[in-house]
Amino acid sequence: MAHSGDNTNRLFIADQIGKIYVIENDEFISEPFLDITNKVVSLDTVYDERGLLGLAFHPNFENNGRFFVYYSSEKTAENINHESILSEFSISDENPNLADPDSERVIFRVNQPEANHNGGQLVFGKDGYLYIGLGDGGGAGDVHGTIGNGQDINTPLGSILRIDVDVGDPYSIPSDNPFVGNEGLDEIYAWGFRNPWKFSFDRETDYLFVADVGQDNWEEIDIVEKGINYGWRIMEGYNPYDLDLADQLDIDIETLGKPIHEYSHDVGKSITGGFIYRGLQSEEMFGKYIFADWSTSFVRSDGKIYFLEESEPDNWERYELIPSGAFNRFILSLGEDEQGEIYILSKTVLGPSGNSGDVRRIIFN
Repeated sequence: MAHSGDNTNRLFIADQIGKIYVIENDEFISEPFLDITNKVVSLDTVYDERGLLGLAFHPNFENNGRFFVYYSSEKTAENINHESILSEFSISDENPNLADPDSERVIFRVNQPEANHNGGQLVFGKDGYLYIGLGDGGGAGDVHGTIGNGQDINTPLGSILRIDVDVGDPYSIPSDNPFVGNEGLDEIYAWGFRNPWKFSFDRETDYLFVADVGQDNWEEIDIVEKGINYGWRIMEGYNPYDLDLADQLDIDIETLGKPIHEYSHDVGKSITGGFIYRGLQSEEMFGKYIFADWSTSFVRSDGKIYFLEESEPDNWERYELIPSGAFNRFILSLGEDEQGEIYILSKTVLGPSGNSGDVRRIIFN
């Protein structure tokens, strides 16, 4: 879910199958804002992590009508599963609740070796640059390539990228990106991620909060800084995963970025990143990081909603926002409206099928 930042208070909902819908004045508009189902790879209805995964509106959307999507497309090369595509579209000249489906301009393509760990979050920072989250290419244990992708600074996989979509064709590189003029991919802003499943900037502090999905045991939340290696697959959260790789690459693990919080798979199986709450309805929740976990099980829908509170500097404690057993849904994503209120996107079925998906605004007591 994204808002357009144009003072219309509209919400735009990206459906995994390839459609974007508008909610305006709490009314759902049935005609899709954009339909790219013909461009999205054919999805497995039982379970699939591919699809339409990212949506962001240009900071000057009110005047230029530009917005960006990230989706999974059919492969065009051998020995890969699919392509991830970042594209720009424009609004229709006739109807502000419709996009121009013929306006697509492909910005960036990435070959994906597996079907999972696609990342897909798109966010514009206050600097005007577009931030893009990419997973490690999928599978288990980050085994692609000679050192995996998370620690490979010459691939976009396993990284958060930062590009300038206002200069260049189709984009340019901010001059202060960490690898400009050095070995490494110029687009990379930070690396060492397994699957950054949703991230956001705090409206007040501009800190970048990233939720990174873990491997076998641990889920983590990071406050990400430019040029920092966040450890995967050397580390899983605070915990060693492949210290031999650190020795191979001559990396001191003390130099790796550390999570502000981790939790075990006894709590949940897959973290879903959220937002520092900056809305108006709750003074008590103001400044707390609201996030979720997808589910405790693949068999039943059992997502949980949490928040972190910084009880003292650099000490973040986790609390359940909704009591256990009260939600009973797979939590796919969180969203934020123009006023800073937070929404939960969830469904009751495992795969991209059926019509159980819904959008709920969190109301604090």
